[in-house]
Amino acid sequence: MANGILGKKIGQTQLYTEGGALVSVTVIEAGPCTILQVKEPAKDKYMAIKLGFENKREKNTNKPDMGNFKKVNSAPKRFVREIRVASLEGYNAGDEIKVDIFHKGGFVDIVGTSKGKGFQGGMKRWNWHGSWGGHGSMHHRRVGSIGASSFPSRVVKGHHMPGHMGNERVTIQNLEVIEVDTDKNLLVVKGTVPGHNNSFLTIRQSKKKTGTAKSGPAQAAAKAKKETKAKKGPAAPKAAPKK
Repeated sequence: MANGILGKKIGQTQLYTEGGALVSVTVIEAGPCTILQVKEPAKDKYMAIKLGFENKREKNTNKPDMGNFKKVNSAPKRFVREIRVASLEGYNAGDEIKVDIFHKGGFVDIVGTSKGKGFQGGMKRWNWHGSWGGHGSMHHRRVGSIGASSFPSRVVKGHHMPGHMGNERVTIQNLEVIEVDTDKNLLVVKGTVPGHNNSFLTIRQSKKKTGTAKSGPAQAAAKAKKETKAKKGPAAPKAAPKK
């Protein structure tokens, strides 16, 4: 079974869990994706499958790419990425991968491109606390010292400075899967994912969390029992023994 799929961010909303909690969720259109190529160790030195998502016009596709799509009898795809796999068994060029590879309660890692913010100052870009607010200071949001004079007599690499913010690759790990709709190819995950609406995403099985979230019927029943016990109030005090 594939451990990843390509998709597109639809937007955010809110849902109630089985335990009655209101959570913020992100709706993702996940697949179906066409396997465009199978990378083999003998030829490519590693194992992976190349996936394509969302059709585009042929006139917007160059001839080399169009030749690759025609090899597997596929329409040209707008978003193409590779997914590493542990085994190539069951993967064939031209096959489709759908959202049913995920299950409710599981965890996923999502890779996307963050929203671009343009050129920003240090306070917004790096969360600086700012300079003096009074006593005649006019240096509220400006850059302070960026290095000593005698040593090292330079600005060290990686020093936080104003500059371009956003529009970079971001990975959010261990997002819980709230719902999987196989009919509409929708994946609903808890929390937010990088990027604007209609931006492309790579969704893969979580590398750090492989179990199931503790939000099933058993946990909901335990929570309801605890709330019922709290409503009854403390137990009545026992009567004092007679002397």
